[in-house]
Amino acid sequence: MTTAEVLDRIKKALDAAPRNAYTSELHVQIIKYAAELDRLTGKEFCEGLGIGPSFGAEFAKMRKIAPRLIAANLNVNLI
Repeated sequence: MTTAEVLDRIKKALDAAPRNAYTSELHVQIIKYAAELDRLTGKEFCEGLGIGPSFGAEFAKMRKIAPRLIAANLNVNLI
């Protein structure tokens, strides 16, 4: 899957999320696609989604958490 396809899937998930769950959904999506997003910077991620640059910090945090969750047997395909 290309980076553009991943960003499109994330954008659709964010658009479908309830307004009060936007950031939570963003976290889940970053964890789900962490392997595909490993070459992006926070700035590139935010620009690709058209979201504010402040979400770059959230992107960095979730990318660091994802490997630990996967090592603990999180199946990202079930998210």
